[in-house]
Amino acid sequence: MAEKIVIALGGNAILQPKQEATYENQYENVRISTEIISKIVKNGHTVIVTHGNGPQVGNILRQNEEAKDVVPPFPLDVCSAESQGFIGYMMEQTLKNELTKLGLNREVVSLLTQTEVDPNDVAFEDPSKPIGVFYSEEEAKLLAEEKGWIVKEDAGRGWRRVVASPEPKSILSSETIKRLTDDEVIVIAAGGGGIPVMREKDGRLKGVEAVIDKDRSAFRLAEESKADVLMILTDVNNVFVNYGKPDQKALGSITLEEAKIYADEGQFSAGSMGPKMEAAMKFAELGGRAIICSLGQADLAVEGKAGTQITKVQ
Repeated sequence: MAEKIVIALGGNAILQPKQEATYENQYENVRISTEIISKIVKNGHTVIVTHGNGPQVGNILRQNEEAKDVVPPFPLDVCSAESQGFIGYMMEQTLKNELTKLGLNREVVSLLTQTEVDPNDVAFEDPSKPIGVFYSEEEAKLLAEEKGWIVKEDAGRGWRRVVASPEPKSILSSETIKRLTDDEVIVIAAGGGGIPVMREKDGRLKGVEAVIDKDRSAFRLAEESKADVLMILTDVNNVFVNYGKPDQKALGSITLEEAKIYADEGQFSAGSMGPKMEAAMKFAELGGRAIICSLGQADLAVEGKAGTQITKVQ
């Protein structure tokens, strides 16, 4: 049965760890990702693709810092828009090319997407998301004084700027995305969680320097576009319980109730699998099917033959 599927690509789909961040490397990684996505489309499904952008925004911020005496640096929300633009360009082009190889003439469009956040979100009271380059303590505190940044020491590696990571309230183009996908257009949207914006008292939108978790935005995108499936791709084939221990176990098809029990046990760490499981459980709560799997098994997972599958009832 044909389904509407939101596919959330992890950062490794664009840039591998320790890989040089050249355009060529990133383009080839994206091409491999879209080769697999095109198989899902060939099987009759309509897809919405979203993706991370952490390394790319980090590099844009570094370019800003290196060139600040020559070119005025841009704020974080603009850097997020830049990364959405060039990643979306690569994905749109490679996905169209891969579909053409398969003899499919499907429209593909990349949307520069804003995500609304609440200006009163508690995340703004305690910014904690590290971004950009590392500094010495002296440099970081000087920059904090000059620019009004909040800086913190990051796991013994140096000092970095930290920003808020608020909850996404709404994907502002979701109605347009729904209309496009209802017409079987393939849409690339909300990259990096979307460009964070907040609404002024008079209704005007304003960019905000924050980072939105891409998995939480993927859930919101799936909810608002009326998707049937939320698929979160990561670097492991399944979600595990007792991970790294002798009795670790891969989760296959589980109910929402089982997932909640594991979450209450603290099985999913906040820094890795936690946000993915949170998004997956929220989507299953709505009655949809949530999948967490590796990129290489994505087409099998759609058919229910791989990955961790979470549904409200079996």
